Amino acid sequence: MNTSDLLVRCLEDEGVEHVFGVPGEETEDLLFSLRDSDIEFIPVRHEQGAAFMVNVHGRLTGDAGVCLGTLGPGATNLMTGVADANLDKAPLVAITGQGGLERLHKESHQALDIVGMFEPITKWNTQLNDPDIITESVRKAFKVAEHEKPGATHLEFPEDVAGSETDTTPMAPRERVRLGSPDSDLLGRVGAFLEEADRPLIIAGNGAVRTDATTRLREFVETTGIPVASTYMGKGAISDRSPQSLLTLDSGDHQEASDAIEMADLILTVGYDIAEHDPAGWNEGADTVIVHIDSEPAEVYEAYNPTLELVCDISTALAKLTRRMDESETQFDETWYGDLRDHILDDITADPSEDDPFTVRTVLPVLRKVMDAEDVLISDVGSHKMRIAQNFPTYEPNTCIISNGLASMGISVPGGIAADLATDAEVVAATGDGGFLMNGAEIETATRVGCGYTILLFVDDDYGLISEKQHAHRGESFGTGLTNPDFTTLAESFGIDGYRPEEWDELEDVLREALTSTAMSLVEVPLE
Repeated sequence: MNTSDLLVRCLEDEGVEHVFGVPGEETEDLLFSLRDSDIEFIPVRHEQGAAFMVNVHGRLTGDAGVCLGTLGPGATNLMTGVADANLDKAPLVAITGQGGLERLHKESHQALDIVGMFEPITKWNTQLNDPDIITESVRKAFKVAEHEKPGATHLEFPEDVAGSETDTTPMAPRERVRLGSPDSDLLGRVGAFLEEADRPLIIAGNGAVRTDATTRLREFVETTGIPVASTYMGKGAISDRSPQSLLTLDSGDHQEASDAIEMADLILTVGYDIAEHDPAGWNEGADTVIVHIDSEPAEVYEAYNPTLELVCDISTALAKLTRRMDESETQFDETWYGDLRDHILDDITADPSEDDPFTVRTVLPVLRKVMDAEDVLISDVGSHKMRIAQNFPTYEPNTCIISNGLASMGISVPGGIAADLATDAEVVAATGDGGFLMNGAEIETATRVGCGYTILLFVDDDYGLISEKQHAHRGESFGTGLTNPDFTTLAESFGIDGYRPEEWDELEDVLREALTSTAMSLVEVPLE
């Protein structure tokens, strides 16, 4: 068969349903092999958008999706989204075209060392320079991308190799490698620490959500009464309806979670990821006992030097700890953090008054009211991300998707496409005017493939988060101001509904109508 046909058959065996990308001359054979397969190729408007789609797909499903770019600028355009997935610990396989092998030893048109460029932003990457290595390389790309901790991998496919003939057959996928149980002696020491503590606290990170450990975490918390503060990417690890939830770590607008950490005499970090959240923000100079429960050892970090590390399957460790605590009938006093939780809830659930202007913070209670617990909110990066992380109660895992590893702007609109394809829930893509115009052209992709999600667009004519930080440092801002098009007219030009509510009642009605509709829509919220 054609070698590109072999690669596509390998992708089919890996369970790939969609390939997102931009076509190119050097990927011609691969594109026509995709046409003749069970995989749907979805042309997008920018390669970065393709990588963001696969990032969100990986976050929601745990399975590696595929993004495609051609050589040169196609590959470099993919890089931001690939790096974002790698730092978000989202499984992703990127495929890029390349010129023929006969011209890569010399300077030639659009030829760059893409494998070298992708080296620092992937878990593994290689050039497919021989038909006989296709099957092993594709299998390795998916195995490495999906193995805990997941991330990005990359395959470069030269055009002459893609067009060559081969009689190789695909390599069968196998069950994913699972991490082992925790060491029994270490588990006993963790149990002893817990039994001696008066005010233990859990910090739940991305790994608690990603590894399907949420059920075990919730059982552990219900059994012991230990409070939980989540990172931005750990939102939903326990329900914010739980009396043990202190919502979000380092809560900016409200410092109750930070106050609880200072009061705690034992910290259990569960799936905590330093790339997402600097521990210096909550542990600078602290001498509190820290127990690290994760799939990998803790990074060597002055502000994060755990007393004990359980490197194992997180879910298994929590199940065994729950059994031990249940048998010892250890139950912690919940009164020490109850007032802190009450203050947080009072702050974030207050309905706005009729005279209040629209702000992200005051809009979020309205958004939460119209969204079901299983609906998915995808946040772009900017000042609105901080408010969503801190003030949007989340009840189920993977229902509030925040990129906080690389934290690149522009993820929410393309991410909404992946979420809409991957889930039956309603999807809201929240973004600011800065991030929206980076990948807003993917609305055309969304309408073409029949998506029906809601874009919630906060407009302040500014790179607001940078402005906030400059004001905090200098009392003024510079270089952050923007001008914008008429967004509702822009939405309508894409063939979708555009709304610009002016009053609170109108906002709630518009959001409710948009969420219940099967069509795409954009709701512009002008901020003061």
